[in-house]
Order: sequence, then C-alpha cells, then structure tokens
Amino acid sequence: MTELSIPPQGLRILMDQLRALSVNDTPPEEGGHDMRRDELQAEIEALDRDQQHELVALLWIGRGDFSQDEWEEAVALARERHVGPCFDYVMTHPMAADELAAGLEEIGHEDPLRDEP
Repeated sequence: MTELSIPPQGLRILMDQLRALSVNDTPPEEGGHDMRRDELQAEIEALDRDQQHELVALLWIGRGDFSQDEWEEAVALARERHVGPCFDYVMTHPMAADELAAGLEEIGHEDPLRDEP
C-alpha cells in the first residue's frame, strides 16, 4: 500500500466538498460567491506542496494515466508540472471526487467516504 502524506480525514473533506460542488454545478450569480467553492479552495490551498502533488497524482491514477506501480513517477510529474494553483487544476476535472476515489483504491486505500451510512 502506498503511503500518503494527506490524512484520510483531509481526503474525506476534499471529496465531500468536490461531490457537493458537482451536484450543484450552477455558477453563483454574477458578483456572488459560492461558499462551498471558497471552502474547497481554502482546503486545497492549506495542503503543503507535497500533498498537492499527491492529490494531482491520485487524480491521474484514478483516471488511468498511471498505475499503482508508477506512483512515484506520477508525483514527480505533478511536481514538475505544478505552475499554478492546485485548486484551479482540480476544478478542471468534473469527476475529481470519483477520480480520487479510484486513485485511492488503485494504490491500496479505501475510499474514505465508503464507511459512511
């Protein structure tokens, strides 16, 4: 099993927030703010750089770009390509929560949302 520096509870929060945003994907009114989007942005920005790289690597593994055996390569590429806010990149993936869940499963972790009733 691949070790992650992002705590499982932190991933749970991110995935919850991503799923909530995907359910209600209507943009806020002009000049308005979506508090859920703001909260998600704050959570992702609170991750250190290594954790942000792991988050991106999980997305890539979850969508099939890399396998579990290529974890280090995926993280290294995320580090190399990191040029802007991680939040902006994650938001370009409408299925980010599902991709994270698939990535976690691929590297030997359970979806942290799976144990909810």
